[in-house]
Amino acid sequence: MKLLVLWLTWVSALLAFSLSSAATVKHVFNVQNKIIKRLCNERVIVAVNGRYPGPRIDVREGDTVIVHVFNKSPYNITIHWHGVFQLFSAWADGPEYITQCPIGPGNNYTYKFKVTHQEGTLWWHAHASVLRATVHGAFIIHPHSGLFPFPKPYKQVPIILGDWYDGNVVHIENQAIAVGGLKVSDVFTINGLPGDLFKCSQNQTFKMKVKQGKTYMLRMINAALNNNLFFKIANHNFTVVAVDAAYTENYVTDIIVIAPGQSIDVLFKANQPKGSYYMAASAYVVGQPPPLFDNTTTRAIVIYDGEINNTSSSKPMMMPSLPLFNDTPTAHKFFTNITSLEGGPHWVRVPLEVDEHMFITLSINLEKCPVHATCVAPPLGQKFSASMNNESFVHPVGTGYSVLEAFVNNVSGVYTADFPDNPPIVFDYTSPKITLDLNLVFAPKSTKVKKLKFNSTVEVVFQNTALMNAQSHPMHLHGFSFYVLAQGFGNFDSTRDKATFNLVNPQIRNTIAVPSGGWAVIRFQADNPGVWFVHCHVDDHMLWGLDMAFQVENGPTPSTSLPPPPADQPKYISQSSRTKHSGTFTNNCLEERKEDKVRRE
Repeated sequence: MKLLVLWLTWVSALLAFSLSSAATVKHVFNVQNKIIKRLCNERVIVAVNGRYPGPRIDVREGDTVIVHVFNKSPYNITIHWHGVFQLFSAWADGPEYITQCPIGPGNNYTYKFKVTHQEGTLWWHAHASVLRATVHGAFIIHPHSGLFPFPKPYKQVPIILGDWYDGNVVHIENQAIAVGGLKVSDVFTINGLPGDLFKCSQNQTFKMKVKQGKTYMLRMINAALNNNLFFKIANHNFTVVAVDAAYTENYVTDIIVIAPGQSIDVLFKANQPKGSYYMAASAYVVGQPPPLFDNTTTRAIVIYDGEINNTSSSKPMMMPSLPLFNDTPTAHKFFTNITSLEGGPHWVRVPLEVDEHMFITLSINLEKCPVHATCVAPPLGQKFSASMNNESFVHPVGTGYSVLEAFVNNVSGVYTADFPDNPPIVFDYTSPKITLDLNLVFAPKSTKVKKLKFNSTVEVVFQNTALMNAQSHPMHLHGFSFYVLAQGFGNFDSTRDKATFNLVNPQIRNTIAVPSGGWAVIRFQADNPGVWFVHCHVDDHMLWGLDMAFQVENGPTPSTSLPPPPADQPKYISQSSRTKHSGTFTNNCLEERKEDKVRRE
């Protein structure tokens, strides 16, 4: 009966689709400094159109999106459309030095792409330096037909979980990098507001008004730079219906666990007695104690229609009971109990034949402290680093090209296509008693990618290690969604753990929280030519080198090949421009090109 209902729904959707046409959605992003007050202090942040979080983009599946970005800030900027497939539009993906050079101050660039074969909540954010702390917003893909595979909610409400740094986040990051340490946020936020637990914040609390008996869709995004988050609403349950813009079987829970970069669509029914109820979020962290992470709680208020709209009501508001910061059983239960909606919109079966097998270790490492510098990472005052298969990624700054441009133009000296399929040494990856091999601890710096044939099926085992600090790593793949076949703890054992693979209806994601002291297995089909960044969505780890990229070859026909770059692609920044904007270009992508010197046959 369920399949019949689904079939009738999809037939109706297809009919509606045939009667309507796709649209072109246009936006202008003015990126510039803004003064904002938080925690009693006025701070200068970078924001889009003067908004924090930034403007929400709403599209329908099948629409074309055009966003004109004008950089009026003092920093280089790019915008990444997190989770959007960018099918045959890799030039619009956005990570700096990977698919494009940054947009320099005073310059502009137009992102143009089509949104196809996905529905649900995604987001956009800066992909340069750490500017995504304040440069981000919701990117919502509505069904072209207007139909969901569940009853239509009364309202849809974006809930963006973020964090706030009480200072200039770029300066904080630069200082952290210089001494090899960590940056820790001061508070978490809900839709840009810290909530009422902090000084000067009584009027900086997000309030969500609801009508009793109505069902709401919360379109949730974790935009925090470094932390997984627990989220609850006092006395209410949720029904998870989608993750990372892929529909799921209904999963009922009283708690949401969401990693940096992830998005989740949940139905929330206002079915409790009229009153006011707190929603709250706090960190889920394994591998480091306070104060090495933000141990605060942010909260907002759900207010039933007819209730007094303030916190001074005589009726006390109910506060949800959040787990301890290191409650791994609760997090693991949530992450592993979600399955995809078999037969739902845009659902495709898991490919069973695998062409490329990779086993990739994820490690926190050390980097030698520069001469005359004082570094803080143990042991012996080194700097923190990070690696995948013992290769610590370096962006090709100053080579004159992004990786994608070098790939398309056959330019050497920018990167090498020899990222290893396996780690150099097999060891007891997750044992707390690892004997530290200095060749592993001090991972070499490189810019390496993995070449893939068009349409090949790739399976990756992500294996966490305990080299320096066992932590959860939310691994994000650009350009694709992937099937999460299984995840667990300890060292992955192919004989034992393959028996647990879900090859029927695994969850489909673009970001997977690889468990601390554990592993996760993903599979995807490389049917999108271009260069696609793979990185930890903990920004500290990404900047330390926990990255690599897939280089996917063109298909056999023009329609399966990557088109040439747009005419306004960011290019050479002249010396006069650098002088004019002195101190702002810390990472110029393009030096002046001399094609006869850098190009190789």
